[in-house]
Amino acid sequence: MKRQAILVIQSLVVLACLLGLWQGIIALNHLQPYILPGPVAVAAALHDRFPSLLNSLTITTEEAAGGLIASIVVGIAVSMVFAQWRSLRQVLYPYTILLQTVPIVAIAPLIINWVGAGLLSVTIVTFIICLAPIIANTTQGLVSVDENLVNLFIMHKATPTQILFKLRLPNAMPNLFAGIRISAGISVIGGIMGELFAGSTRVGEGGLGYAITYANNQMETAYLFALVFAATVLGFSFFFIVMFLEWLALHNWHESSRPQMQE
Repeated sequence: MKRQAILVIQSLVVLACLLGLWQGIIALNHLQPYILPGPVAVAAALHDRFPSLLNSLTITTEEAAGGLIASIVVGIAVSMVFAQWRSLRQVLYPYTILLQTVPIVAIAPLIINWVGAGLLSVTIVTFIICLAPIIANTTQGLVSVDENLVNLFIMHKATPTQILFKLRLPNAMPNLFAGIRISAGISVIGGIMGELFAGSTRVGEGGLGYAITYANNQMETAYLFALVFAATVLGFSFFFIVMFLEWLALHNWHESSRPQMQE
């Protein structure tokens, strides 16, 4: 407990030094607020515009979380199919990895044409961005089981389904959570990117991406910084939630979480 308290204090000291450096740079260079606002101006904008910022944050949270959860469900299902049928994996796996190279800027207008602007289209964009890391990591974990263990299950007349759920899936849990951690971070990015194209169905209402575009057009730089701060907090929140779920699922039996428990 004392060790954790010291870590928290050190983190707060570093944060205070960074904020002081930020404010010092502005004071020394006499920078105008519309170019680079100071921490005080950003805090004031956060306070003054908090209701609208909270509304935008809520919308982006729904979109990012929806896309992330959908990518987890679909990613696990696809990975299980790949683990069961090697020939199918060899044919289709490269195409799933190509999802990482999909130019979202190019396909976002198509998604808008198909499903319309708003929450659903942004969720689909987030889903596309988050899917590939989960498939790649989960598939790697499912197919990396020790062959001796597989043969042992076969000797005890285990069915392919039993091997999948009682051997391969538990073995793939660390890989699965590694993929979810990656996707959790980029889900917020995907949500904001989607909102830049399809984030609002009504003028004046939208997620963080829509609000960022509005603040930039109105030269409200302090509010823009506040929105970026909110997006960062959201990304960190997703990441730490996934880390907690990983610890909850693995700390009792898997060696990857034992050093964290020992600390």
